Amino acid sequence: MKTLVLRILGLLSILALVGCGRPFKVETAPGFVPLENQSGYSYDYRATTPEGVVVAIRVIDDEERGDLAFWTQALTLQLRDVSGYALLETTDTRSRDGTKGKLLKLGHDEDGKPFTYWVGVYLAQGRLFIVEAGGQKDAFERAKPNVEWMLASVKVKCDTFVSPVLASRTCNKW
Repeated sequence: MKTLVLRILGLLSILALVGCGRPFKVETAPGFVPLENQSGYSYDYRATTPEGVVVAIRVIDDEERGDLAFWTQALTLQLRDVSGYALLETTDTRSRDGTKGKLLKLGHDEDGKPFTYWVGVYLAQGRLFIVEAGGQKDAFERAKPNVEWMLASVKVKCDTFVSPVLASRTCNKW
């Protein structure tokens, strides 16, 4: 009986750990350093290079109200018409776990210097995942292979061994 209780407590401890953390997974590319305590800036993850190229992820809960086309258009309008970014390209993309998404590639000038800004949009687990990458154009071009590698590493769906058991909004928290 004591062994059974210990096993159950061990299983509950593992399940509690699975329920903690972020609702996505991302690998930090070489040349980037993850930044701590970014929730105050409305980011769930941010990493930067010494030159200021940043990759960031925002997660917005309870966004089952719109589909991918809705959120892509909403972000495009906000970035282009309100924030002054030039939309250069929109492409279909997939997260590492196969979730369909859109990638917006934008440009913007600040103080006479060109900046590159990419925004990936994914819907999974009843959430909106916004994956951002940006920086001064020259620095971004140098970091581009690592930016692309990092964006390709993003997972927004459950893939743990307990996913079928915990098929809920917490199953993807690493």
